[in-house]
Amino acid sequence: MKNTPFTHKHMALGAKMAPFAGYNMPISYTGINDEHATVRNSVGVFDVSHMGEFILKGEHALDLIQRVTSNDASKLTAGKAQYSCLPNAEGGIVDDLLVYCIEENKAYMLVVNASNIEKDWNWISQFNDKGVEMHNISDKTCLLAIQGPNATSVLQTLTDKDIVNLKYYTFVKGTFAGVENVLISATGYTGSGGVEIYFEDKDGAADKVWDAIFAAGADKGIKPIGLGARDTLRLEMGFCLYGNDIDDRTNPLEAGLGWITKFTKDFTARPILEKVKAEGVQQKLVGFEMIDKGIPRHDYEIKDAEGNVIGRVTSGTQSPSLQKAVGLGYVKTAFAALDTEIYIAVRDKVLKARVSKVPFLS
Repeated sequence: MKNTPFTHKHMALGAKMAPFAGYNMPISYTGINDEHATVRNSVGVFDVSHMGEFILKGEHALDLIQRVTSNDASKLTAGKAQYSCLPNAEGGIVDDLLVYCIEENKAYMLVVNASNIEKDWNWISQFNDKGVEMHNISDKTCLLAIQGPNATSVLQTLTDKDIVNLKYYTFVKGTFAGVENVLISATGYTGSGGVEIYFEDKDGAADKVWDAIFAAGADKGIKPIGLGARDTLRLEMGFCLYGNDIDDRTNPLEAGLGWITKFTKDFTARPILEKVKAEGVQQKLVGFEMIDKGIPRHDYEIKDAEGNVIGRVTSGTQSPSLQKAVGLGYVKTAFAALDTEIYIAVRDKVLKARVSKVPFLS
């Protein structure tokens, strides 16, 4: 297992550790519900340094990104980012990712999921037939997500860049906590506001940044947050998790990601996805909340009133904010309308649920 530059911090804080995507990662510290509430109400810090980062540079960098991603990266100007995905040859999803425009038409950073770093690198590389300069900087890049309603005000004391007013999906670069060349991005996976910061771990930068953040947030009750609460937070917002809600066999249209699938340009599997759009999807990813008591889990069957299997659960949890069980799952399109009653097979029981709007947390 790999360690991140912050692993020793997690261990010293008594975090419950577990393998995740090849890394030794903190799952929880004080408990998922407590950590979840900390992010929703104040500010928490996630170590997400296991994520992958690629730099693409050169006059054909944008062309390569346009051909391998579903969203339209030509809309990006310097300092802006977008959510996108890498469709495979059949229209499935190699990965979902963030595209950052460092310098318009010339330099970009792609942020990919930790478990897919090698797969994504190989996938993109096979389309690089115009000499785009590619660098995999994943192993030397630290990434902390500081999330919550108090996140930006806490961090503003550590930089002269205006991050309190940083618009969603934009970023700035500058000095942060005395460390130079830090990228501060108004992105995140929680729906509670905040930023993500990227920087290289050299000359003790990781410890310096971590300690400065926790000192700055001490009076706001800042806490480290594990991957357990990261999952409950993103699920309340209906955000897809790769490997659960989307994968190589699901296409972006049935996953509700039509908004990042732009047919105004050519990209991998565009004809296949255009055909799917024209004919209509056979299944849809929907949110649902439990009516009967029980927790939906990944891969549980979803049934209709007659007991016929109509889909499967992709993610589920007891929502700490809502105090009820919620989930995401694929169902046949006929059962995807809001308030449709569906049934979740939980062990030897069939429990009633209803299709709900997402995000669950308004």
